[in-house]
Amino acid sequence: MAADQPTVPLAEGIAHDQAEWEKATAAVLRKTRRLAEDAPDSDVWTKLSTTTLDGLSITPLGTPALVADLPETGLPGEAPYTRGSGTGDPELDGWDVRGWFTDPATTAEHLVTELENGGNSLWLTLGERGIAVDRLPELLEPVFLDLAPVVLDCPEDPVAAAEAFLAVCRDKGTEPHHLTNLGASGTDLDTIVRVARLAKDAGVRGVVVDASGLHDQGASDVQELAWSMMLAVTYLRALESAGLTTDEAAQQLEFRYAATDEQFTTIAKLRAARALWNRVGEISGIGEEARAQRQHAVTSRPMMARYDSYTNMLRTTVAGFAAGVGGADAITILPFDEPLGLPTPFSRRIARNTSSLLIHESHVAKVVDPAGGSYAVEKLTDDLAMASWELFAELDGLDELEGVADLDAAAERIAPLVEAVRSDRALQIAQRKRPITGVSEFPNLAEKLPERAPYPVEPDVFRYAGEFEQMRDEPAPQPVFLATLGPIAAHTARATFATNLLAAGGIGVGAAGATANVDEVVDGYREAGAPPVVCVAGTDATYEEWGAEVVTALRANGARHVVVAGKADLGQDASVAMGLDALAFLRGLREELKK
Repeated sequence: MAADQPTVPLAEGIAHDQAEWEKATAAVLRKTRRLAEDAPDSDVWTKLSTTTLDGLSITPLGTPALVADLPETGLPGEAPYTRGSGTGDPELDGWDVRGWFTDPATTAEHLVTELENGGNSLWLTLGERGIAVDRLPELLEPVFLDLAPVVLDCPEDPVAAAEAFLAVCRDKGTEPHHLTNLGASGTDLDTIVRVARLAKDAGVRGVVVDASGLHDQGASDVQELAWSMMLAVTYLRALESAGLTTDEAAQQLEFRYAATDEQFTTIAKLRAARALWNRVGEISGIGEEARAQRQHAVTSRPMMARYDSYTNMLRTTVAGFAAGVGGADAITILPFDEPLGLPTPFSRRIARNTSSLLIHESHVAKVVDPAGGSYAVEKLTDDLAMASWELFAELDGLDELEGVADLDAAAERIAPLVEAVRSDRALQIAQRKRPITGVSEFPNLAEKLPERAPYPVEPDVFRYAGEFEQMRDEPAPQPVFLATLGPIAAHTARATFATNLLAAGGIGVGAAGATANVDEVVDGYREAGAPPVVCVAGTDATYEEWGAEVVTALRANGARHVVVAGKADLGQDASVAMGLDALAFLRGLREELKK
């Protein structure tokens, strides 16, 4: 990053150049020992930049230089549609609040409650994974289908589901809302074509380009975007071959993406998706209006946790905010208890009200593309688009989108890439560089999980918290004794660190409390029943003064395995500090506790 950047105005009438910012930032980092005294101030860029799982670098400060060479993003509602597609329902104040229903016991009252209390459309999972198709007449009887869009999801037989829904519309004597989608997806192109024809005749959409499924398996943002283009181009060619015009085929598609609590990447991903599809449309000969991508964003399932599930409300709020800012036409905020089993009316209400709050109280939807013009977001949008296009070309194997692609071959090509990202993310979670509140950080060992009815078919989701939650499911057979050295004010930082770390692995602790010497620590240890595993926690000064004596005394009184919180060498068996592989450590310690 060069130091001769244009001045960056910080307030009216005041401007500071980049060198001044570097100097001020470097001073802060030096105080916290994150930057060497003799290092140049410009090193702050390297120290504060972050790298995504896709290898994209995000700088700590957006500057005009970041976007100097980027292409124009146009205006909202105009190609290349980066700033918004304009395909949403103009009758709505914000985005389409789409409620998700999968419970086989769903009633018509549940659907009406959704639509009468802030919901705008319905997303129905049908078939083996959800609601029986033959219940559609009963469920939709009180629903005004010309006012409320319905999106179907029936993997086993989408044709039967589509025909059943259209029969309900005919029996009610009404035309379905034009934003209805009959929901064909997957790799069976014959089915895609059959449902699209039904949809075209009914004046609705028929196909969902569902990239969220790859996200559910642990894919990165770039992989999710590239896969969506791969699916969309394949569907486009199949529909054209079946006799639809290029524009008609494009207008059959709705794109589904995952929205995560990493708000800036979610915002940029949705913006990049629209630009990517516009580029595909240009190459494929799609008219400008038909190149506008209709998006449905659903909050990420993998980011949700079973333990401390109420924290999922916070995750989905951030994800919903990011999806709204990113310009999604429809947003589904999943209920907070989704990882536990079938959602309840209460959790659906909270999910629905989250969108209502964002739209009507926070006014997130009042401004179109509020992130537009942000140097950092514009740069990230372009980086995601460029990297996704490169991967898409690799998956497709065709330079100019000629012919119908082989989805199975593409799936085989992307699978090891997804697995690599899963491994990278898992390591960062294990090292707690990607903390999961309530699971890997600040867990509540006394928590009792809320009970929920099971799904008809368990969702196939790679949950980020899964490995930690497996340990929580089977608590350790006995606690660890926390040998705290010195007064509470002195040892509390490391004691808290150790307690939270152990709790993340389902391991409880019994603490000595304030101590003044070796004898008091040993007395507390004996009173606790002399458990075989001990964790010592104190300051570096205390460690140097009498830490080694404590370890020796504890071993003499029955401690078989001693852990020290910190990096001091006291003759212990293991140490815990920031950056360790928490999963590996906890698994090993649990084995010690079983001996």
